[in-house]
Amino acid sequence: MLPFASPLPDAAQTSAHEEAYRHLSHGIRMGLLKPGDRLVADDIAQSIGMSRMPVREALRRLTAEGLLVMPPNRGAVVRELSESEVIEVFEMRAVLEGLAASMAASRCTRADVDDLTDLLSTMKRCEGDRSEWITVHRRFHERLCRISAAPRLMEQISALHSVVEPLMRIWLENNAPSPLLQKHHEQLLACLQAGDAERLERDIRSHVRGTVDSITQAMRAGRVPRGKARPRG
Repeated sequence: MLPFASPLPDAAQTSAHEEAYRHLSHGIRMGLLKPGDRLVADDIAQSIGMSRMPVREALRRLTAEGLLVMPPNRGAVVRELSESEVIEVFEMRAVLEGLAASMAASRCTRADVDDLTDLLSTMKRCEGDRSEWITVHRRFHERLCRISAAPRLMEQISALHSVVEPLMRIWLENNAPSPLLQKHHEQLLACLQAGDAERLERDIRSHVRGTVDSITQAMRAGRVPRGKARPRG
C-alpha cells in the first residue's frame, strides 16, 4: 500500500482530481515519496479508491509544477533536483519572498503579528520533531508573505516551497534546526512590526540564500541524494 493511502481530513469536499493531486503533493512534500520513486497511476488509483483518470490528471499537473518528470516508457517519477536547480529555486524564492515581504511591511496588522508570533512559538516547541518543524517553517514564511495581499505572487512562492520542501526534509534527517534560525525568524518579525520594508526585503533575501548554502554543502558531502539534470519541457 502506498504511504499516503489514508485520506486527508477534508478530502471528501474536493473533486476526485483535486483529491488525487493533494494526496500525491502531500506525499512528495512530506518526503514519503522520494526523488527517483516511480508512480504508477493504476496502483495509486487502487490505493486511494478512485478511477485512473483523475490520478493521471494529477500526475500531469504535478509534472507541470516541476515535482515530477515523465521519462519515456517509465511513467511518472518524482523529480530529482541537481545542485544548480536547487540554487536557482532558492534564488527565485529569495527574490519573490523579499518582494512579498516588502509589500507586507505597510499592510501588517495586529492579527498578522499575533499569528506569526504563535507560529514562532510552535517552531520553538517542535525543534525536536524535524518533520513538524519544516511544516511550521513553511507556514511561517507563507503567512508572512500572504500579508502582501498579492495572490499571484503567493502562487509562485507556494509552488517554489513545494519544490524544495522534500529536499529540506531529507537534509534535516542529518541536521537539527539551528537555534540561530529561530533568532533569524524573530528578527524578521521585528522588522515587519517596525514597517521597515527595505530592511525586511534585504533580510528575507539573505535568510533564504543562507539556507541554500547549507543544503548544497550537504549535497556535495553526499548526505542528500544529488539529482541528475534533466531536460525541461
